[in-house]
Amino acid sequence: MSTTVSYKRHRFPPEIITHAVWLYVRFNLSLREVEEMLLNRGVDVSYETIRRWAAKFAPQIARNLRRRQARPGDIWHLDEVVVTISRRKFWLWRAVDQNGLVLEEILQSRRDKRAAKRLLKALIKRFGLPKRIVTDKLRSYGAAKREVASGLEHRSHKGLNNRAENSHLPFRKRERCMQGFRSPGGLQRFVACHTAVRNRFSVPASRRSANATRYHRIEAFDAWKGAASI
Repeated sequence: MSTTVSYKRHRFPPEIITHAVWLYVRFNLSLREVEEMLLNRGVDVSYETIRRWAAKFAPQIARNLRRRQARPGDIWHLDEVVVTISRRKFWLWRAVDQNGLVLEEILQSRRDKRAAKRLLKALIKRFGLPKRIVTDKLRSYGAAKREVASGLEHRSHKGLNNRAENSHLPFRKRERCMQGFRSPGGLQRFVACHTAVRNRFSVPASRRSANATRYHRIEAFDAWKGAASI
């Protein structure tokens, strides 16, 4: 699959298109707010056009960012959060490493062993076996682990899993801003883009000094430009 993003047959230059996509995916902004911010810069474009840009370009840019993602840590924190879509309950299963890097997000209709197995299999296929996994007291994790990787160290304790639980907060903020999601597929596509960008731009705890934060953001912008073929 090609990693180059093509902007052919678009009236606006790639710099404007990708800036609009970045604003929408990176921050808790509505489409109309992005439209207003661009108009303040002299760019007259409708929010519906911005919606189409995000739908078309954000997934490929996110895939390119994930290809450039650093090797994750070897301790995985797993957790799930309930999401209501059209009055139906779904569960967004998420895994993060010890540094807060989101490794995988899978939306599923159940909160059981089968759903936990799907998350574990996807993680191991992509990253290999970790040193250990950390979960809350949900028994589905232990049952899934015994079938997928019986020798893997597993720590199950509510107080140990704050890393995964805290990773839900940015998603919840975005969910409120968007006033919920219309379909499971739309949610899965959006979190894939949102997480890839957040992983790249969020400043890790080890780089919180002013200079380190500035350099991290410069590196993130360079990675974004490369992923967006700018």
